Amino acid sequence: MTSKHIVYHIPVCPFSQRLEILLALRGQTDAVEFRVVDITKPRDPELLAKTRGTTALPVLETPDGRIIKESLVILRFLDEALAGPTLRRGDPVEHAIESMLVAKEGPFTTAGYLFVLNQDRDRRDEFNDKMLSLYRDLNDFLAHWNPDGTWLFDDFGLAEAVFTPMFKRFWFLDYYEGFELPDGDDYARVRTWRDACMAHPATGQVSEEEIVKLYYDYALGAGNGALVKGREMSSFAFEPHWRDRPWPPRAKYDGTASDRDLGLIA
Repeated sequence: MTSKHIVYHIPVCPFSQRLEILLALRGQTDAVEFRVVDITKPRDPELLAKTRGTTALPVLETPDGRIIKESLVILRFLDEALAGPTLRRGDPVEHAIESMLVAKEGPFTTAGYLFVLNQDRDRRDEFNDKMLSLYRDLNDFLAHWNPDGTWLFDDFGLAEAVFTPMFKRFWFLDYYEGFELPDGDDYARVRTWRDACMAHPATGQVSEEEIVKLYYDYALGAGNGALVKGREMSSFAFEPHWRDRPWPPRAKYDGTASDRDLGLIA
């Protein structure tokens, strides 16, 4: 039995990184025990019993055995449960404003993942345009509430902790889809925000190389540890370590590289 909260997670998961960012910002990285789950294997029956059969991660187990699900719920719970000032804004109106921005994360995340999972070359521009429209919406929101600033308010806060892991995961769009924000006023404010979020010292839990290598199978339409047709190893496999593998091919629409070419077989 541990006196700490336990988080069951995938190390590269953006929804787990939110929690790591919160702990780093609060100077309490040891306040939570993280337990790694290998998504390339069937879930441990003991963990499934705790989650009542659901497999989505992360999940948090309190010291008295209660289970809390959904990353935003866990994030808000830890923000309130940890000692010290909260990450969320204390002023009710400001908290409402940051909550409005956080509410935009779901469609943004969905669009990015649907984009990388897409296997129809002819639909690429459709997904690209959708992604750009969501960036323009974020740009408009930030330009309205803090036109000359860097963050939503005066510092890295709750909304930044929610969005930053997605900005970093979308390195897979840059690599596999050639995605980039155009120049111009429609993207200037959100570009400033995104770049500052990604450069913040509390957000360095993952690297572009790690994301690109581990998410290769997502680019081929196989998410959450599923196997790509013709392959025997998932790009999410723990071994060989991602640092020891070559960078995958960018040409996602041309079919998969072999397990050996991906460095998944030593």
